Amino acid sequence: MSFTFDDLKKENLQPWTAYIEHDFVRQLGAGTLAPQAFRHYLKQDYLFLIQFGRAFALAAYKSPTLADLRHAKAGFDAIIDLELGLHIDYCQQWGISEQDLSELPEARATLAYTRYVLDTGNRGDLLDMHVALAPCLVGYAEVARFLIEQPTTVRGDNNPYEAWLAMYESAEFQAAAQAERAWLDERLADITPARFKQLSRIFNDATRLEIDFWEMGLNQQM
Repeated sequence: MSFTFDDLKKENLQPWTAYIEHDFVRQLGAGTLAPQAFRHYLKQDYLFLIQFGRAFALAAYKSPTLADLRHAKAGFDAIIDLELGLHIDYCQQWGISEQDLSELPEARATLAYTRYVLDTGNRGDLLDMHVALAPCLVGYAEVARFLIEQPTTVRGDNNPYEAWLAMYESAEFQAAAQAERAWLDERLADITPARFKQLSRIFNDATRLEIDFWEMGLNQQM
């Protein structure tokens, strides 16, 4: 029996749909999200991305082949050079300096999610780690595509969050997400049903923690 990333989604359809179509996402697309909620999310997402950079560095350490090492490096570059760099610039547009970001405390949702991913990577193998990372890298690309298709999504200067949506719909980010899907599909094709069940649990946990991260932003929780 052969598995794919889509099988992980189908096995966890309820939490995956709740994540991709969350109220935070819908309000962001419509431009109606409270500015203070978005600002809180931006700050925590900076801390989140730093930890995910560390996770991809761990994935590189755990890579047994040059191909895996190159793939981990591509994910690391997407986080550090593309997403985190754009994120810092975007925060500055919202009056949040890089110095402000460096002094932030982590919200409980940020701690829970990022440490879960790092713990999964430390105690598991490379596939465990990538499955834990997938709701972030692959999920954000899917969130962007979801919003593009919604009639309620406002584009251009009428949406204060246009730059956020443009970043995740960009060819560079979508290509990084597609490369991650392809890597996962290749590895999932050879696993047993019992192993798929283990990975599905990791995927479910990580997806639910993504939902908590949206909730943290929406409700401005620490």
